[in-house]
Amino acid sequence: MECKKEKNLTSCNCTYEPCSRKGMCCECLQYHLKSRQLPACCFPADAERTYDRSFEHFARLVQQKKV
Repeated sequence: MECKKEKNLTSCNCTYEPCSRKGMCCECLQYHLKSRQLPACCFPADAERTYDRSFEHFARLVQQKKV
């Protein structure tokens, strides 16, 4: 499968600047799932900026109807 990195970058909201996985969704997802996290694209902008990408944080946002 061909990576569409340039196209993916248009919707990538990751604010972590030294991230080497920006635009490479499969690598990003694999990286975060190993740590029981979700990638930035699963979070609204204000939550993403906290860098708390945990499942628990995502669940709290769902309960608060912010996701």
